[in-house]
Amino acid sequence: MKIGLFGGTFDPIHWGHLRSAEEVSETYGLDRVHFIPASIPPHKRGKTATPARDRLRMVRLAVARNPRFNVSTEELSRAGVSYSIDTIRAFARGKRPKDSLYFIIGLDAFREIATWKDFREIFPLCNFIVTSRPGSKDNDPLKGTGVAVKKLFCYDSKHKNYRHQSGTRIYFIELTDIAISASEIRALVKQGKSIRYLVPSEVAKYIKRRGLYRGRRGER
Repeated sequence: MKIGLFGGTFDPIHWGHLRSAEEVSETYGLDRVHFIPASIPPHKRGKTATPARDRLRMVRLAVARNPRFNVSTEELSRAGVSYSIDTIRAFARGKRPKDSLYFIIGLDAFREIATWKDFREIFPLCNFIVTSRPGSKDNDPLKGTGVAVKKLFCYDSKHKNYRHQSGTRIYFIELTDIAISASEIRALVKQGKSIRYLVPSEVAKYIKRRGLYRGRRGER
């Protein structure tokens, strides 16, 4: 099987996340995409996030009708900061010999990968699918990553992707521009404005029912 790993805070999950996962899975023939809500994202330590139970429930509601999508509690059930290397190692241990892993990540985040914990150890474990941000026309995922990352890869002109020394690859995909952000959704809810067509209806109903993003009640 070709297995996609799609991590994030998902606070809340929205149509941009879902459409990205759909386009990636269709383009690269992924059999399964695991949505992996983070417990404590390294880049957001110290910031208040919606309780894990609520974020997890929203993701489950959002992906329930897509047979290729699944929800993993790998990071929520693991104590401490949610480092990607730990998550990928866990999936690598659990996969079958002929299975292959594809880590799905946005372009901006990928360009910071040299700052990640044990980043050199990630590349032999999985392929990367780097997605463009809305409005981006830059199709070179290694641009801005630094020498430490670039020297690990060579460009395969035949397949138009980058090959790691271990044989794994970096693929780049330019997605449909859907400029939706979770922070804007939270702001709209706090202002009492509609989030219709920004999130699945089941997620919107859950946010309303739980009183999320309206202030203290949603932050407990």
